[in-house]
Amino acid sequence: MLDEADIQFHADKIRDDGYTVIERAAGPALVEGLKQALERIEREHNLGPAKTSFEGFKTVRINNLLTYDDIFWEVPLHENVLPVVERVLDKECLLSSFCSLVLGPGQEAQPIHEDTQLIPLPRPHIPITLNAIWALSDFTNDNGATRIIPGSHKYPSSPEYGKDYPAVTATMPAGSVMLFDSALWHGGGANASDARRFAFSCAYCWGWMRQQENLQLGIPHETARRFPRRLQELCGYSVYKGQFGHIDNHDPIELLAASAASAWYGKRPTCVRRGWARR
Repeated sequence: MLDEADIQFHADKIRDDGYTVIERAAGPALVEGLKQALERIEREHNLGPAKTSFEGFKTVRINNLLTYDDIFWEVPLHENVLPVVERVLDKECLLSSFCSLVLGPGQEAQPIHEDTQLIPLPRPHIPITLNAIWALSDFTNDNGATRIIPGSHKYPSSPEYGKDYPAVTATMPAGSVMLFDSALWHGGGANASDARRFAFSCAYCWGWMRQQENLQLGIPHETARRFPRRLQELCGYSVYKGQFGHIDNHDPIELLAASAASAWYGKRPTCVRRGWARR
């Protein structure tokens, strides 16, 4: 488990370089369990490669992973990753998206891009989303390890789509996690090996931002009710700074109470909640 010095070290690396690698953050048993779960889900749901060149014609991406198997719940909450995210953003951050990235042999390199370029903010800007790339396979030079351009989160512009840029290959052993400011220029590498490369993309954002995946609608309430409280909050069943995201001055986590939503709707707040009043 990371200590205070470790957390600050990784947060500083993200600030200065745009990324950090937490080597062997997850143990071998969890890594193997996650890989087996992905392979089983692909078979059971007949899931195949993506259908766009950007996502990869030989890459299997599974979205809304929290609905498929309880083992995936451990990823957004991991004790060696989430504390660094909370240090860079804050403890009321949200899970923005969570998907698998399984590159098959022959997958071509992804164009260099940055994940915030559709958001109309002048660059450079504060980190608004952090992406955690989980290496479930060893990330090597020849199997599609993510390519990054260190320091590019400070550049005044986004990369030109389709242009080649000199990049560093983020090699790391299985179980490692690369956390990066999503303004960092990056792209998936080419898989020239004869094996599949297994990975996750688990992205977090500020509590005042809209999440990339609509987790409140995409995850059935009966599933979300079983989540640990912290995971419920990460998925958006929370109120940011006591103000943003409420439902008639109620915390939306009340919708997940065992008493069911029908007992909640129609009630009017009778007290000031979390230090602020209705306006």
